[in-house]
Amino acid sequence: CYYSFFFTNIRDTAGGGSLIFSMIMLYQMKKYFNKIKYNTAFTLVETLVAISIFTLSILALMSVLSQGISDTNYAKKKIIAAYLAQEGIEYIRNIRDTYVLYSASGPVGWTSFNSKMIGASCDQVNGCYFDDQNLSYNDQTQPIVDTLLTACGPSCIPLLYNSASGKYGYASGENSGFTRKIKISVISADETKIFSTVSWTQGSGAYQITFSESLFNWIE
Repeated sequence: CYYSFFFTNIRDTAGGGSLIFSMIMLYQMKKYFNKIKYNTAFTLVETLVAISIFTLSILALMSVLSQGISDTNYAKKKIIAAYLAQEGIEYIRNIRDTYVLYSASGPVGWTSFNSKMIGASCDQVNGCYFDDQNLSYNDQTQPIVDTLLTACGPSCIPLLYNSASGKYGYASGENSGFTRKIKISVISADETKIFSTVSWTQGSGAYQITFSESLFNWIE
């Protein structure tokens, strides 16, 4: 090879001293190639470290994005559940108002209201749910009192979502994933407390939100 030829020429021209020079050159070449080998290996380690850091950064970013999407979906469902729970309170209050205002007297209407709620087992542990699909607002004689109240049993049936009307109910639509339960607690002869609880499942967790309000016999 070239190096052999080069060293042979040195030995032939320089005599015995050329051997020492050749050994020095071999030593220097060995150091040079070892240095190249070391630098190459070090560059490979740096590359692997850089790839690892990049991979961890991507995984961290994906985790943050996934958690953000999950939190957004939870917030959306919680807002819907809050509106549905408030709607439950509004319906029951409307029933109370109708009975109290349009009965022969306030006490008679109040008694009829409580009897309707207790008759549907709304005062029991499992509570009840209301269904307004049979209401006819063309009926001028207290249509809200025609709201159907049904005992829930072990669990209330899920609310259906009608995408055409944007309404939740039990007449038509797809399963919304929400259930609504109404419970009452008779505090005194003139006070009944209403609880409206909406439950839903998201991922591996079960959630619920409860609104409450005290209703009174406000007409003597």
